[in-house]
Amino acid sequence: MDPAERALLGDTLRKTLTSGADLTDLGWPDMLVEEPETVVPLLFRLLGETGRHAPVLNDVLLHAAGLPLTGTPALSFTGGTRLVWLGEGSSYDSPLDPELPLRRAPADAPLLPLAAGRRALGWWLLGTGHAMLALARRHVLDREQFGRPLASFQALRHRLAETYVALEGAEAALGAAADDTGSLLAKAAAGRAALTAARHCQQALGGIGFTAEHELHRHVRRALVLDGLLGSTRELTREAGALLLREGRTPRLVDL
Repeated sequence: MDPAERALLGDTLRKTLTSGADLTDLGWPDMLVEEPETVVPLLFRLLGETGRHAPVLNDVLLHAAGLPLTGTPALSFTGGTRLVWLGEGSSYDSPLDPELPLRRAPADAPLLPLAAGRRALGWWLLGTGHAMLALARRHVLDREQFGRPLASFQALRHRLAETYVALEGAEAALGAAADDTGSLLAKAAAGRAALTAARHCQQALGGIGFTAEHELHRHVRRALVLDGLLGSTRELTREAGALLLREGRTPRLVDL
């Protein structure tokens, strides 16, 4: 897929998500089978940027396992919990994020291989982080304090710069992830970047960021849930450390 086709697909996916249309009608299952390396990063990042959701994580896990794109596989969640992501129109009662159709699954529910799902969630977290950064940037450019734009205060500029650097690093890690270890580290980096964005952007927005009328709190809540799925940042960091100790070497993640 050349850059022009990719840009056109991105615009179409964004319009589909913002309008609430069904991705299946757009041909999502066929795109996943034919162009997974292109469409998964594009779609999941757009889910984060737009604040929308769809049960496409199920499809990514099933496709990676060589299974038909039907059913709701179990998803590990931080603390040893198992969840399922229900399809559209299902009834659910999720205390984690009322907008996400998640339901608890049996603790012994089998899990599918995680690498592809971790990469997909990493792109979703990256998009969510960029959405929070865009909200904070707009706020500090528009608002004034003591007769000066908020963007002129160095402490806020440092927080937003740190957020941007974290997101750029996570994107590089996701782009290089090609195996189980790379996917583990990339998801951990994306989760850490999104949580950094939540913390710093909340500081930039101040009290208005806590209000139900502002968009930020939805992205913060989404980041917390997505970080916990298929291994939280803290859990994956510990897992990576245990892997390094067990193998006694650092794996090569990128060929330079």
